[in-house]
Amino acid sequence: MSEEPSEVEIAQAAAEPAGPGERGLKPIDAIERANVKAPTRGNRRLEALLEGINDDPEVRGWWHMAQLNSERLAMSDHSWVHVQIVLNIALRLLRLLVKGGVEPAMVADHGMRDRDAEVVVASGALLHDVGMSIHRADHEAFSLFLAERKLRELLADVYPDGERTIVIAECLHAIIGHRRRGEPYTVEAGVVRVADALDMAHGRSRIPVEAGQQGIHAISAAAIDSIDIAAGENKAVKIEIAMNNSAGVFQVDDLLATKLRGTPLAEHVEVVASVQGEAEKRLLDEFRI
Repeated sequence: MSEEPSEVEIAQAAAEPAGPGERGLKPIDAIERANVKAPTRGNRRLEALLEGINDDPEVRGWWHMAQLNSERLAMSDHSWVHVQIVLNIALRLLRLLVKGGVEPAMVADHGMRDRDAEVVVASGALLHDVGMSIHRADHEAFSLFLAERKLRELLADVYPDGERTIVIAECLHAIIGHRRRGEPYTVEAGVVRVADALDMAHGRSRIPVEAGQQGIHAISAAAIDSIDIAAGENKAVKIEIAMNNSAGVFQVDDLLATKLRGTPLAEHVEVVASVQGEAEKRLLDEFRI
C-alpha cells in the first residue's frame, strides 16, 4: 500500500465493472471478498484506518447491503468496488491539491497535518454510502449515525480523545456533504463529494444496463471510457474525461459539475471532456417510453 497508482491506473480502475452482483451471495461470502486498498505513503494513521476497515465485518456487511439495495433498484454500482474507487480518487485529488498549495481544513483550521486530512478524506470515502444499507432515500443521513459509532471504534487507538472528536466531526461533515445539496465547507468534504461523482465510467452502469434499463444515467455512464487526474498547468488539478459518445456530457455536466460547483475545490480544478475517435459509439438501438 506504499506505492501510489498513476492517474492511468486510477482511470482503469474506475472503468472496471463491479464484478458479480451481491444478490444470491451468502453474507459470509460477500463480506469475505470485500477488501479495499489505497496508497498510504507511509501515513501510519491512514494505514491503521484501512487495516481496521478491512478487518471489520460490520463495515463490509454494510457495503454488501448497500450494493444489494442498489441491485434491487437497478441502480449503478454502490459496492465495495465503488468505495475503493472513490477512496483512491479522493486521495489522489487531495494530494494534488496540497501539492498545488491548497490547505485542507485539518491544517488551516486545526493546526494539524496534511496526513490528518488524508484520514478525514479516507474515512468519508469509505463510509459515505453505508446508509444505503438501510434505504436509498436520505442514505447520506443514515450514513452519519452508522459512521459516528464506527469511527469512534476505528480511531480509538489512532487519536487521543480531543483530537478524535475533531477528526470525527470533519469526517461526518464530509459524509453529509456528498449529497446533492450538501454544501461542503471544507476542502476535505469537497474532495469526497467530487471523488464520488468521478466514479462515472462505464463499469458503474453494468447493473442497470444488464437489467434492460436505458435511462440517461446508465447510457451516459456507458459513454465514459476513462478519467485521467493529474496536476494542472493553471490550476492544482486537471481532470480529463474521455468519452465514446456525447451522451457522456450528462455525467460531466449534471453530476460532476453539480458536485464541483460551490465547493472549496471549484477554483482549483479544471475539467475537460472530449469524444475520442472520428465516430461516436452507438449505445442503444432505440428508446421507448
